[in-house]
Amino acid sequence: MNNHNERLLKPRGFYNIIGVSYRTFKRWVAEGKISVVRTPSGRIRVPYSKVKRILGLKPETKREVRAVIYARVSSSDRKKDLERQIEHLVQYCSAKGYGVVDVLSDVASGLKANRRELLKLFNYVVSREVDVVVVTYKDRLTRFGFGYLEYFFK
Repeated sequence: MNNHNERLLKPRGFYNIIGVSYRTFKRWVAEGKISVVRTPSGRIRVPYSKVKRILGLKPETKREVRAVIYARVSSSDRKKDLERQIEHLVQYCSAKGYGVVDVLSDVASGLKANRRELLKLFNYVVSREVDVVVVTYKDRLTRFGFGYLEYFFK
């Protein structure tokens, strides 16, 4: 299937890159060895992915999404809940294929603004060291003003 954003080559560009003659190119098309795309005007174009396949080039890989996990509970008697949050978020990141840069957690009120790990999270965001911030619920970041943080993180 052709990716609509994929670069298309004229036949000459294709067979020059591959290093075959025009006759060989035509034979490969007739034999179905390479698939071509027809433009609305009927011209033949070859998807660049066919060049990569024939030359044995690996397709470009996407950069891994860098995630930071943030968990919080309000008091030390809720530490088991903190551990469950972290375990759940690590599994979530793994399932999504995210690379976890750091796991941050605080034991403090959601109203407290100067939480050590929250400030560390802000530094990750400001320095663009992470692509996503992963939390179980938005109130783990803050009790009020979540919209401000959401805007800041974008």
